[in-house]
Amino acid sequence: MKQKHILVVDDDSSLRRVMKMQLEEAGYEVSLASDGEEAWIKLQETEPYLVITDLRMPTTGLELLRCITKEGLQTTVIVITAFGTVETAVEAMKLGAYDYVTKPVDFDALLVVVHRAMERQNLLEEVRNLRSALDARYGFEGIVGQSKSFLRVLDQAARVSQRDTTVLIEGETGTGKELVARAIHHNSQRRNRPFIAINCGAIPHELVESELFGYTRGAFTGAVAHKQGRFEAADGGTVFLDEVGELPLEAQVKLLRVLQGGEVPKIGANTPIKVDVRVITATHRNLAAMVEDGTFREDLYYRLAVVPLRIPPLRERREDIPGLIEALFLRAKKLHHLEQVTLSSGVRRRMTAYSWPGNVRQMENVIERLLVLSASDLITEEDLPEELTSASANNVSTADFWRDLPEQGISLEAVERNLICRALERCGGNQTHAARFLDISRRTLIYRMEKHGLASAEATTADNPSQG
Repeated sequence: MKQKHILVVDDDSSLRRVMKMQLEEAGYEVSLASDGEEAWIKLQETEPYLVITDLRMPTTGLELLRCITKEGLQTTVIVITAFGTVETAVEAMKLGAYDYVTKPVDFDALLVVVHRAMERQNLLEEVRNLRSALDARYGFEGIVGQSKSFLRVLDQAARVSQRDTTVLIEGETGTGKELVARAIHHNSQRRNRPFIAINCGAIPHELVESELFGYTRGAFTGAVAHKQGRFEAADGGTVFLDEVGELPLEAQVKLLRVLQGGEVPKIGANTPIKVDVRVITATHRNLAAMVEDGTFREDLYYRLAVVPLRIPPLRERREDIPGLIEALFLRAKKLHHLEQVTLSSGVRRRMTAYSWPGNVRQMENVIERLLVLSASDLITEEDLPEELTSASANNVSTADFWRDLPEQGISLEAVERNLICRALERCGGNQTHAARFLDISRRTLIYRMEKHGLASAEATTADNPSQG
């Protein structure tokens, strides 16, 4: 789209020429059409920023305006009408026209209207670009993950975003709970209203109620002015309570009241304040166990967990790790203007094999650290932090890997054989890649393949396709 392109539509050829000359002198690019039908063709070819159209033509300006509105074209329309037929211009305004001018045309006045229309169109363009950026950042398609377990969570989140109900997002620290909460809000009918995130664990217990619900002047010593609470500020939008398990019991009672009646108990106020908010909560703790312990209210738990979503940790969706590494690395490079920096294959291998106990947040921090401290355009294994190069890092979190060992015991030989088979399958039969994946030498891999009767002509020639 050309930012200052104007399409002038009028069946009066002399008026078209004069308008073209006046607008071009003002710095605009101008194209012409003699009627609505010709204008419609040019609209689809050139996508002008602004259309100036006469209302009375063989194919009228009103018909052209209806087509523009119906097709949702992103252009602003100014109409020209004869003096004394302003009611027709009013009809055009109802159909979506920005403004009108009357004949005979006062070109100075027309240029003022055009300038205002261009400013409006520039603003609309900025809004569309911002919306597009928000869609890319907070849309579900912008969240990286292809594992079945993670896609199942995203599917549930996408469906619940269309329903105005409470959601409880469970998951370990760093799994992206707030990102999912923002995506739910951004894809809901409340997307144009506030999204207010509150970390309940970061607020001192004695200040929780005043932060969430606000207070009136004189409600207590030090309350020298009215304070708007977070729920009041989010009216019409979404409140996201992160680490909701950290709320003290007194605040839990008042939160339950908000959920049940949509009323905020402002400290010091005689009557509660009505609010319309959606509540999304998140926690890394086991709220059901806290209910059993008496540290979390049972009635509140069931109010919050109408739709529970559990985000699996990275160690349970290892197939998502390579895609996350790539996405976070590209984002960090763009942020720090280091587009030329790359990761070596060894770094990618170690990062893929690592269990990431801190999940996505830890990965993001490690990648940013590697970038800002990189001494060259290639990040190698020597640049990796100790947690990724230690022996335990290469053990792929064995405690988690073996946590479901059968009580009757297991065959070590069978496990080793199965691991080698799966590694070869994952690497397409390539022994070098499979050995790297298992963190052993290729010679050791071949020895163990022979030990388990896995050596074959296909396998031994897989690294050298020319022999096949």
